[in-house]
Amino acid sequence: MSDTTHDGAVALSTPPSADDGLSSAELAAKYGLTVSGARPGLFEYVRQLRGRRHFIMAFSRAKLTAQYSQAKLGQLWQVATPLLNAAVYFIIFGLILGTKKGIPQDVFIPFLVTGVFVFTFTQSSVMAGVRAISGNLGLVRALHFPRASLPISFSLQQLQQLLYSMIVLVAVTVAFGSYPRLSWLLVVPALVMQFFFNTGLALIMARLGSKTPDLAQLMPFVMRTWMYASGVMFSIPVMLADKPSWIADVLQYNPAAIYMDLVRFAMIDGYGSENLPSHVWVVGLAWALLVGVAGFVYFWKAEERYGRG
Repeated sequence: MSDTTHDGAVALSTPPSADDGLSSAELAAKYGLTVSGARPGLFEYVRQLRGRRHFIMAFSRAKLTAQYSQAKLGQLWQVATPLLNAAVYFIIFGLILGTKKGIPQDVFIPFLVTGVFVFTFTQSSVMAGVRAISGNLGLVRALHFPRASLPISFSLQQLQQLLYSMIVLVAVTVAFGSYPRLSWLLVVPALVMQFFFNTGLALIMARLGSKTPDLAQLMPFVMRTWMYASGVMFSIPVMLADKPSWIADVLQYNPAAIYMDLVRFAMIDGYGSENLPSHVWVVGLAWALLVGVAGFVYFWKAEERYGRG
């Protein structure tokens, strides 16, 4: 197009654009543009996580290797730490305070070691989840990836550490007369359910911890209270026999106690089904699905906010 000026010269003018009058949102839709770091749909998010599965595995292994890299005993601390905790609890609670009441001597030590190892799996997953985002801000801000990869990899790291500890647990149970049998295979579904529960809890704590760093200072007290209420070093029904029955029911059906009891039942000959609450497998599965799914959705809802501000 051209226009004639007052002195007879011809001036060229820019033709109107097809984009004139379009809003920013309409322009973005027209050219397929999306907001940087925007939260994808839930199923797309799951697909992205699946695509990062190799990163999740490699990151969890690297963290596990680096955890004790500065210690002279190295990876032996993966087993030594929970074992030393179990020894301390045995001296204080088993010998001095007598919490082994109602549990035979040859059952109590495997009972205690199993409780310490299994509860430590949940405790470590929660504590790692609290710092999953706030402790890795450099990685979160530098790279684009599904942020749920971090708490999931930390839970996977704790699962791998538990598997090392299981070597010691097998040795302890055999030393006290509980030999391998078919029921030991029940440990696999019990730990799978606990892993899903722990991962959901780690995802919840990762979102909370990303905005409230002080939560990392509070959680050790919360976890210690949870441990004492879950029957790690005593039998809940025996110790609370003179209390209202609903108290023992509440404590027995809490997820930490459920997963400890399932592993104890599977591996310890003298720990029979009479020590388990009713429908224990159904309850364990319900906790795993409820917390696992709810934690994943809760974390995904804030995906675009991690690492900002």
